[in-house]
Amino acid sequence: MDIRTGVIVLALFAVFGAILSFRGAIRNMQSARKISFYSLRKRYNMIAARLVLLSLVLIGLAFWFPTGGEQTIYRVFPPSATPSLTPTLTLTPTITLTPTITLSPTLTPTPLVSDTPTLTPTPFLPVAIEALFAGPVTPNPEAVFTAIQFSTLFDGVNAVDPKTVFELPIETIYGGFDYNNTLPGVQWTALWYRNGELVCYETQPWSEEWGTGGIGGYTSCATPLGGWQAGNYEVQIFMGYEWKVVGRFVVLDSLTPVFTPFITATP
Repeated sequence: MDIRTGVIVLALFAVFGAILSFRGAIRNMQSARKISFYSLRKRYNMIAARLVLLSLVLIGLAFWFPTGGEQTIYRVFPPSATPSLTPTLTLTPTITLTPTITLSPTLTPTPLVSDTPTLTPTPFLPVAIEALFAGPVTPNPEAVFTAIQFSTLFDGVNAVDPKTVFELPIETIYGGFDYNNTLPGVQWTALWYRNGELVCYETQPWSEEWGTGGIGGYTSCATPLGGWQAGNYEVQIFMGYEWKVVGRFVVLDSLTPVFTPFITATP
């Protein structure tokens, strides 16, 4: 590849990088609009501004490479004359045989219905939550959690009368679990989603009091974003960046039937 071609390739890469940076800035601004926390929204807007500045710089480089960039490269690496090749004798092609009749391909049966498997998304930590980490993020790979049991009461050891369907109004919901092979100090996180939207969370280093194994672990949510509303809820628990367990429950509107008594007249 000669210098001219290399300069054109660099210009194309700069244009491509500018498009990606500008696209990333738009995504960060859209994400900032959905975040209710001021500090996180400000951080996303700063990242978006930097990406816009980077895209402008890349666009400037894309215009500079074919003009000033090529001249600068020639000053550092002056071109050298290359000898021209002497053409050799060209052989005259012989007579090409005409192919005989070509068989037509047969029809391949196409299935009428094709089953396309649906993808199940793997739980992951949002960038805004990772920014709040205060402890180490390398957990014991053998750490395990039992299934999460949900209840509106927690006696300090177990969820009282656990269930998966709740009715409004609700004050607090606890998610109890047992655990083993955990490391104190490692950052652990519980994310509460309603219909796929993050409404509550907690993230902190694993407590020394809980130790490396036992019962009575729990996560709770008292003031979800927008208050308790009817919908499908999902709780995801992570140790560091590793997803460990997921629990689900449903919240329904309080539909209490109203009975109207019939008055019977006494003669």
